[in-house]
Formats: sequence, C-alpha cells, structure tokens
Amino acid sequence: MPELSSSATNTVFVVDDDAGMLESTQWLLESVGLGVKAYSDGRQFLDEVNEHRPDCVVLDIRMPGLGGLNVQEELQKRDIDVPIIFVSGHADVPIVVRAFKSGAFDFIEKPFNEQLLLDSIQQTMQTPRAPKNPVAISQDAENLISTLTRRERDVFLPLAQGYTSREIAEQLGVSVKTIDLYRARVMKRLGADRLPDVTGIAIAAGLLNPEELRAS
Repeated sequence: MPELSSSATNTVFVVDDDAGMLESTQWLLESVGLGVKAYSDGRQFLDEVNEHRPDCVVLDIRMPGLGGLNVQEELQKRDIDVPIIFVSGHADVPIVVRAFKSGAFDFIEKPFNEQLLLDSIQQTMQTPRAPKNPVAISQDAENLISTLTRRERDVFLPLAQGYTSREIAEQLGVSVKTIDLYRARVMKRLGADRLPDVTGIAIAAGLLNPEELRAS
C-alpha cells in the first residue's frame, strides 16, 4: 500500500470504543506511514490532546460515556482547531447535520472503504488551516445547487433531509424507480458520493434547518 505524502510529524488520533475497529484503523494508517495514537474513549483522548496536538482526528460518533459530538464540543470550548473525520455505523441525518454544522471535515459510515478514509485524511493534511469564509462556502454550495434542474431540486432537499426513495416518491406522486433515477443524477451533479455529502451541501447553502429534518 503506497504511503501518504506527509511529513514525519503527521499524526492521526483515532478514538473508538470498538477494540477491533480501533486496532484495524491504527494498522491501516501506520501501514501508509502515518503516526497514530489510539484511544478507546473520548475522555482519555481529551486528557492528552492539550499536550499532543494531532494533525487529524478520526472520531467515532457513538461511544459510551463521552460520545463523539460531545468530544467535538469540548475541543471547541478549548479553542482546539483540528480536522475531525467522524465515523459511525448509524449515520442518521440529525447527527450528520449537527456534526457538519459544528465544523466536521467529513463523515464516513461504517464499515468504511479503507481508501475512502485514507483519501479523507490526505485531504485534511492538504487543506490550509486558514479560517473558513462562510460566505465563500455558501456561494460554492449555491453554485452546485444551481446546476440542478427543477425536478432534481424537488428530490434534492428531501434527500438531504434523510427521506428514503419510497418516501420521496410518495411526496411527489411518482414511482420509486423514477426517484432512484433522479437521486443518482442529483448526487452526480453535486459530486456527492454519499448522503452526508448531500446533507452538508444543503447546510452550507442555508437550505436545511434542524426543524426540517426527518425525525429519526
């Protein structure tokens, strides 16, 4: 497996209460030349993060005690700016929305493709740490959405809200097959590989509010 283009100081902190997932993720990252520090719970990670600043954090959402979103909130309180890649086997839309609104870099569903995680980590190391410009981010999202046709836009928002193809079909009075077709077209136009990407674009454009989310 090729090494990531990183300096000797590049270190990824991995926080996951699943011992098997923690070990396999650590092995994967070390196999491409990254330094790794592994933690089985959020509190243990927070106890050390002040002394050893990571270049990136791979953080599980659902953990006993202090969950991933709580860890993210604590990092913000401490004014620690570090890219967070959330991983979760339960990527329901309200959680994805909260994570992205709080500045998550990426959100990857378990079981994840190894290359997908490596690509995301590589992007965090290539992305400048300059403060984000909300206006520019919003404009980029709006530009992407503007490429959608009227019918694709009809599918885009409920898709971002977490509705299934069947539920969207019932809303619009068309077949599930038709919605599946438009769903694929929407994701292609937006350059989105996964549902969290669609949700993130809707958030950035200011089109998605917590009140509009599908109840989980």
